[in-house]
Amino acid sequence: MQNMIKADHNDPASLGRDLRALRKARGLTLTTLAKSIGRSVGFLSQIERGLSTPSITDLRALAKAFDVPLSWFFLTDNGDEAERGYIVRASSRRALGSSEEGLVEELLSPDLGGSFEMLRSVMEPKAEQAELNLRQTEEAGYVVSGALDLWIGDQMFSLKAGDSFRFDHKPHRWRNPGDVQTVIIWVVSPPVY
Repeated sequence: MQNMIKADHNDPASLGRDLRALRKARGLTLTTLAKSIGRSVGFLSQIERGLSTPSITDLRALAKAFDVPLSWFFLTDNGDEAERGYIVRASSRRALGSSEEGLVEELLSPDLGGSFEMLRSVMEPKAEQAELNLRQTEEAGYVVSGALDLWIGDQMFSLKAGDSFRFDHKPHRWRNPGDVQTVIIWVVSPPVY
């Protein structure tokens, strides 16, 4: 079902080729897929041709339409065979999301087979997840740079570079209150992508 094409994490054309291959393998036209995710044919065509990068929200809709986990978009087949499952080189990570949407994430874990996943999240200045999100997970994070306003339930915490957090099965949301990007290493158990 999911033969992966070699992917360059910073190459939108690689993700586009993977999406086109998946769409064709499923026998879907651009028109059918566009209708199922509520987007235009032109939008999907630009992604498939590597002219634009979908947001994480768009990727979630595509994952649902294709009935694949969101993690499918993180998978690459790059790297040394001996390292596969153990090592993730910076040059082999695929970035998901877009700076226009305010969030870009990279899977740092070698795969999603373990009991947790580790992500590098880059939040643009003033970006936010406005709605509380409740996942059946335990989550922890470390603010590498920038600032983060984090709501856990109805409590808001202001964090800065060097601060860390953890919560378990709690609704949460975030905001980058600053004028520079915020970088966070985020650990989620069990994996949700």
